[in-house]
Amino acid sequence: MTTFFDDLETRSQDAREAAQLEALNVQLAKNGMDPVQDLSDLAALPLLRKSDLVARQSANPPFGDLPVSNYVHVFQSPGPIYEPGGGSHDWWRMGRFLNAAGIGKGDVVQNCFGYHLTPAGMIFESGARAVGAAVLPAGTGQTELQARAAKDIGVTAYAGTPDYLKIILEKADAMGLELNITKAAVGGGALFPSLRQYYADRGIQCLQCYATADLGNIAYETPAQEGMILDENVIVEIVTPGTGNPVAEGEVGEVVVTALNPDYPLIRFATGDLSAVLPGQSPCGRTNTRIKGWMGRADQTTKIKGMFVRPEQVADLVAKHPEIDRARVIASRDGEMDVMTVQLETQGTDADSYAKSVADLLKLKGKIELVAPGGLPRDGLVIEDARSYD
Repeated sequence: MTTFFDDLETRSQDAREAAQLEALNVQLAKNGMDPVQDLSDLAALPLLRKSDLVARQSANPPFGDLPVSNYVHVFQSPGPIYEPGGGSHDWWRMGRFLNAAGIGKGDVVQNCFGYHLTPAGMIFESGARAVGAAVLPAGTGQTELQARAAKDIGVTAYAGTPDYLKIILEKADAMGLELNITKAAVGGGALFPSLRQYYADRGIQCLQCYATADLGNIAYETPAQEGMILDENVIVEIVTPGTGNPVAEGEVGEVVVTALNPDYPLIRFATGDLSAVLPGQSPCGRTNTRIKGWMGRADQTTKIKGMFVRPEQVADLVAKHPEIDRARVIASRDGEMDVMTVQLETQGTDADSYAKSVADLLKLKGKIELVAPGGLPRDGLVIEDARSYD
């Protein structure tokens, strides 16, 4: 029987969208932005990227001009980017994931996420407190001590990167220690099927979440293991890389998140990650939208003939010609020379008519190929590097 974290997980989509719209307009007001009438109106607002945060924080440290409030910690991520951390109940919304992973009262969680500078350790500790579990704040390293502590304390659950638990288990085996870990909540890296099976063979259910230092939890697996369910307090859009334009449902694109956290109101934060909406509802009973999980990086910037070509430039090319539905740049080789091919999905018939725009916007000349509407793959790629580096 499924035990839900709260009633939000099973509400109707209409009720969810109405509540999110109300919370969104509070966030917009905090940022000095006008209210919207519908969640789809988000698409008209600008994206916020990590590079924007770095620039804004450099000009006005530590958090730039964002209306941050009620924080009790300040963290530093590479960039550097500074993130606030709140002390209120489940501030990063990780409890929902740990509950789905079966972690709760009576469990002791060995938290192997870092506690120094970056927020991952505190994110998962906050989630453990939200579900009533005790925490061993282990961090990484000193694996022999970790294995001994797991045995002595009676650790029942693990939180950390997918691969580090295997190191602890193997160290415990070598030391002749039998551990009681039966649950694992992982993130921060890929959970490969073979590794998940390794844990399953040892009686450990391992589930993963999708979270970032800036946003907290975005989506999470349940025992159904059919995609990842969106957290109740984020609004997620999937957009064409290099733009803020939503793709059709099921198509791959960049994950853009609006966090409904009144203490740190990030609006349309572009994660740089690729994913897609997974149609249908989870058999676990939760009603929120599902995504397919991490499917690569949206930053497809590629050097061709010594020049960088960026997704934003490809988006500018599409925007300049309304008859073009989408475009794809392919980098290949002819002998020892780079070749750039620009495929344009359009009903147009004159490839040469786009040559000047390609040269002006991409800063390179290339071969132009016209493709019938619907002819380009819906895989999230706008720049494909087909060169072999072997």
